[in-house]
Amino acid sequence: MQTRVTQMLGIKYPIVQGGMQWVGLAEMAAAVSNAGGLGILTALTQPTPEALAKEIVRCREMTDKPFAVNLTILPTIKPVPYEDYARVIVGSGIRIVETAGRNPEPYLPIFKSADIKVIHKCTSLRHALKAERIGCDMVSVDGFECAGHPGEDDVTNQILLPLAARRLQIPFLASGGFGDGRGLAAALAMGADGINMGTRFMVTREAPVHERVKQAMVDASELDTALIYRTLRNTARVFKNSVAEQVLAIEGQSGQTNFDDIRPLVQGTRGKQLLAEGELDSGIWSAGMVVGLIDDIPSCAELIDRIVVEAQQIINERLVTIVSQ
Repeated sequence: MQTRVTQMLGIKYPIVQGGMQWVGLAEMAAAVSNAGGLGILTALTQPTPEALAKEIVRCREMTDKPFAVNLTILPTIKPVPYEDYARVIVGSGIRIVETAGRNPEPYLPIFKSADIKVIHKCTSLRHALKAERIGCDMVSVDGFECAGHPGEDDVTNQILLPLAARRLQIPFLASGGFGDGRGLAAALAMGADGINMGTRFMVTREAPVHERVKQAMVDASELDTALIYRTLRNTARVFKNSVAEQVLAIEGQSGQTNFDDIRPLVQGTRGKQLLAEGELDSGIWSAGMVVGLIDDIPSCAELIDRIVVEAQQIINERLVTIVSQ
């Protein structure tokens, strides 16, 4: 299965793991890469640039296949040494970087000087076109279905992907709502060169996530996510639990939402602890609508093989049969 994504990134299948906070550790990235996809370490899951350097070494001990590092650039209360993280990425010999959040342009010179391929996550066509214009090698187009921050436009992939195919010259990944072979075949049909999966990879045997969290996503339906921070115009899609419901109740009160009223409920340390200990109502965690398609906990290799076989069957059998009649 060869596309512009597999050719540019040097991977076997056009399937990329999302750069997930607290989840993008060496075990996760190596498992995806060993299975033929592109695994991604999450830089800011590591507390310091030095810790990231050690995690990159640890990942290399687990796989000899390509893997990437995600660097998410967001405004924070406590300053983050983004440039130091970028220099560690370059100094560690990483060949692929996924950027997200704010415009990555200030960091492109250092990455380009090291001949690193840059994939930028975008939630709108205008952002994807801007990423192409400033020199990103690839974009990940995130539809409204995705986990985490889907932007404020509320446009689904059924519209975003064909638009991207019309307007972009660089390769692009489809992200948000993908978890099986039907999704991969559909993404390719709509013009994407591959898919990016976050939530689906959380529910694999190698994912560093507590089994109770994985099982909750297996048991969930497509209706079991919530959109929080809408009143703050910083929308995030998370798993619907009692904490998310509390956040929505606060946002539903009259008047302008004060983030300080929400902050104790959504602290990142609570989410980290939840994923590690499995107390499902102790915080929030990102989850996409694709939870409705998840009904088992396979290994990454089993999952990727299944997706590829199913997509190939759909393309070679069902679709060919339809057009040949």
